Order: sequence, then C-alpha cells, then structure tokens
Amino acid sequence: MLQYETKIDAKQLKGKDFLTLLDFSSDEIFYLLELASKMKKEQKDGKISNVLQGRSLGMIFENASTRTRVSFEVGMTQLGGHALFLSPRDLQIGRGEPISDTAQVLSRYVDAIMVRTNSHEKVEELAKYSTVPVINALTDFYHPCQALADLLTIYEHKGSFQGNKLVYVGDGNNVAHSLVIAAAKVGMDIAVATPVGYEMNSDIIEKAQEVAKTTGATILITNDPIEAVSDADIIYTDVWASMGFESEQKEREEAFGPFQVNHSLVSYAKSDYIFLHCLPAHRGEEVTAEIIDDSKHSVIYDEAENRLHVQKAILASVIK
Repeated sequence: MLQYETKIDAKQLKGKDFLTLLDFSSDEIFYLLELASKMKKEQKDGKISNVLQGRSLGMIFENASTRTRVSFEVGMTQLGGHALFLSPRDLQIGRGEPISDTAQVLSRYVDAIMVRTNSHEKVEELAKYSTVPVINALTDFYHPCQALADLLTIYEHKGSFQGNKLVYVGDGNNVAHSLVIAAAKVGMDIAVATPVGYEMNSDIIEKAQEVAKTTGATILITNDPIEAVSDADIIYTDVWASMGFESEQKEREEAFGPFQVNHSLVSYAKSDYIFLHCLPAHRGEEVTAEIIDDSKHSVIYDEAENRLHVQKAILASVIK
C-alpha cells in the first residue's frame, strides 16, 4: 500500500466532480491512490464492501469502450451499487435533447454520472447542470481516470514517484495531457516526446508547469524521442490515431515512425524500466510486440486492472 500521510478529510471529496486532475490537490490525489490501494488489497483478501449499497451510477458512453465500461460497472457492483449503461441510442440526448435537461433529469435518478465523450465542453456542461457528481471517463482533452491508474501502477512497481523519470512518447493527446498533470501533482519528473505538429495543448502544459513549481517535478517537452527516453524509469505510449482521427492513419504513420517504442529506443532507458500503455495497442505501430509482450518490463495488465481499483476509490469518495 502507499505510504503517504495526507492532510485531508475524506468528506471533502463527497459531491465533487472528477473532470480533470487539475481540480484536485496533491493531497487529494494521494488520498485516492491510498484508498485504491487499500480497496485492491481488500478485494484480493476476499473482503466485501457494501459502501455504495443502494446507490446507482449512470454511465453515458458516446464511443466504444472495453476497460472503462467493464471497470466502472464491475466496480459499482463490488461496492454494492448498480451501474446503468446508457448509449446515445438509449438517451434523448442522441436526438437533440439539451445536455442541461439530461443532467437535471438524471440527477433525480442516479447518485453519480460517468461520461465518455469526445467533447470536454460537453462534460463541463453536464457537470454545470447536474446536482450529483460527474466523472470524466475520457474526453478529447483529458483522461484522468487512466492517469490515476497509471500512478498507482508506477508506485506499485517503483515504490515512489520522486526520483523516477516518466517518459511519454507519441501523440500529444488526452492521455498525454492527464499524464503530465498527474506527474506534476505527485512530484515526478516527466518527459514528453511528440512529432512536430502533434504536440500537446500549450495551455495544459503551462498549467502543469505551474503545478510542478510547487512539487519539484520537472517537465521536458521535446520532439526528440531519444532525448526524452534517455535514463527513463517508465516508458509510456498510446496509439498514433486515437478515436476520431482514423482518417489520418496513413499520414500519422509517416510522422510517428521514429517514435515507435522498439528495442532500439528503449536501449536508452534504464535497464529496469517498466512499459505502460493505456490500451488498446496496435503491435507493430506505436510499439513492437517484443516490447509490449516482454514480461520483464511490460506491466500493461497490472495497469489495466488498476483502472478498476482507482475508479472504485473515486466512486466511493465522491458519492459517499
């Protein structure tokens, strides 16, 4: 389990939206990680929790999902609650009903709303009109639940955040945004290498750098993957063409070729590096099979499992 002494009252998270890690203090993030670690151990020990008995989660999905849907649904079940899957076909929002109406109606039925959509503005609007907590399960700008799972996985395998260098190689997308914020919040050094023209959002970088000044983390932004990976403790990548960018697949393959995580690139990292990927992965594109399937370094399935535990911690905290 994590060994951090947080200075917060757990009750202060009740009713709070989980839209981006920028909205959470370092202590609040450490609290969620500690709770996730505790819940994970209890599950392994066969202990059953009914902390959310009689509570319901509305899950709005506007695009496909494996890990997000299963982990949230199973998480609510393990906590004694109920999760309701809602696609655009199931909701009037898919036929043009205002988000404000959907938010206010669902708030009368469920105890929290989880949403996965390509528009962060839509999540913010949903939270504005909802009277129950709203959880961002992925938008075009952020993927905070994934970043929290990444932090838990890194801690489990490295034993600390400070003194470790996390490197992200690939598209400057929602995963990269949340990862940089997460690293800054916990005081972990991070380097991000993207091709020219595929950099991260400059405003998000600036916000992360402001956080890093208070925690002692360093943030390196570069277009050189070798510079980024040098002396890395953790290497992370994502698909080259995320959902919504499939039409750019061919041009992205050309731009991202030098950024493939392969044997040559990881040779610049520390010998005991670990490899992370949020999945799904395209072997032979952003990462070679020999790297992602290497049991000595790849911890992608631990990372995927930890989605369940951090989301249980989020649900338990913001609902009850």
